[in-house]
Amino acid sequence: MRQSGLIMTEPLVTATIGKTLVEIRVADITTLEVDAIVNAANSSLLGGGGVDGAIHRAAGPDLKKECALLGGCETGSAKITRGYKLKAKHVIHAVGPVWNGGDKGEDDLLASCYRTALKLAAEHGLASIAYPAISTGVYRFPPDRAARVAVGTVASEIARDPHSLTHVVFCCFSLESADHHRDTFEAIGLA
Repeated sequence: MRQSGLIMTEPLVTATIGKTLVEIRVADITTLEVDAIVNAANSSLLGGGGVDGAIHRAAGPDLKKECALLGGCETGSAKITRGYKLKAKHVIHAVGPVWNGGDKGEDDLLASCYRTALKLAAEHGLASIAYPAISTGVYRFPPDRAARVAVGTVASEIARDPHSLTHVVFCCFSLESADHHRDTFEAIGLA
């Protein structure tokens, strides 16, 4: 998953919810200097394709060793590890749902990924977190719908209780994904 040429130094959109800066960027999530990046993981947590594989490659083999000790993860949940060779101190491995037409609880499971990652960040006193577009790759979740779930869930959770978070990044792989996130920012009055 080479993302060279996609890295943008400036956020495309920013908003503030309470004291938390929320932004959309098109970037390689493995290069971000945040306390935690969220991995769109599979249930084994042992690496895979897409962003999952990119994070495992960038972090080095110790990430897989630590993940092997975690015993996997249920869909809709997340677990946290060290970041190893990444700029991020931690990786939060969130297992999103496979899209099965939208009537199998996919929206709720996806929202749970975002909420669980926020909860783990709070439990570890983290100030910044970056999310990829969970489940929109090989799991085929419609990207516009996934962006609505992601932004809506994170915005409502931060508005309710930001805990220690002062910075949230929606890190998109493409401008198309960023546009879906921007549309949601606009729809809920953040942009």
